[in-house]
Amino acid sequence: MPDTRKEAHPRKEAHTHKRTAHILGRVLATVGRSVAIFIPVFVVATFVTFALRQMSGLSPARIQLGEKATPEAIARVEAQWGLDRPFLAQYGDWFNGILHGQLGTSWTNGSDISTLIGTGLGVSLSVAGAALVIGVVLGFLLGTVAALRRTTWIDRAVTGFVTVISVMPAFVVGIVLVTVFAVGLGWFPSAGYVPPAQGFGPWSLHILLPALALSCDVVADVARQLRTSLIAAARENYVTGAVVRGLSPRRIFLGHVLRNALGPTLATLGLKFPALVGASVVTEWIFGLQGFGRFANDAAQAGDVPAVQGVLVVSIVLVVGFNLIVNLVLARVTPAAQRGV
Repeated sequence: MPDTRKEAHPRKEAHTHKRTAHILGRVLATVGRSVAIFIPVFVVATFVTFALRQMSGLSPARIQLGEKATPEAIARVEAQWGLDRPFLAQYGDWFNGILHGQLGTSWTNGSDISTLIGTGLGVSLSVAGAALVIGVVLGFLLGTVAALRRTTWIDRAVTGFVTVISVMPAFVVGIVLVTVFAVGLGWFPSAGYVPPAQGFGPWSLHILLPALALSCDVVADVARQLRTSLIAAARENYVTGAVVRGLSPRRIFLGHVLRNALGPTLATLGLKFPALVGASVVTEWIFGLQGFGRFANDAAQAGDVPAVQGVLVVSIVLVVGFNLIVNLVLARVTPAAQRGV
């Protein structure tokens, strides 16, 4: 008799290779679609962003020389900054600089904008990343519990809790956290930031309270969306079929209900992380952090157009980049996304 085990092994390897190629092709297709959308969006967005200076009417000469500057002095300063050149030539040089990681020079202090943004962005990314992790973990837990105990007092308690925290502004939560846990109990520092290079413990202590203040909206959105998606997925025909086939409740929940319910929940996270970075300005003021949001606010207040343009460019990259990551995870995790639905 032929050895069927020897025949089964090559078949298994062929199936594995075919599955790997299919997954790789799906990932590359997702990346290709995202890049095809990103390039024209990025070009248009940067063009509109650069046109802000023309629409604002602001000039470095007004900032450096004051409102009483003579037309000759204004023309001389603008020529030094290259603002006397044609608009498209200015945009071309600026866009070429962006492709090389150069966002220009600040009108107010002559510093490199890439360096200034990089310093503040590290602070904001730390806080926003921690807020996203807290929001996803707590939101996932609350949404799952509410869905599994739907129509019970637990479901109503979770729904009421996420409704309350969803309407609480981050600055109010931040003030309460500082008053109770920093000033009252002394468990956390009330202000300041320590880079991760100086130790994970001090770094986490400085970002935990601002991250908690920012995470309330994420917790509420994830919990509500996941609860709704889980309840809807549990009513689908494929769940009934899994029950008829005798699959265990745990396998049905993890392999069918949860995987299909993750799609809408992941989609809601597409704009959450960049929004957290942008919304951190108030929290940064409360906790004394020199982050990306505070830098953007200071640049806008000072009329530093190149700095504002740099902030907008980085924000565009954050939005598109994080959405690309979400789309890749979505294509890998959820069966509907794998089928192109």
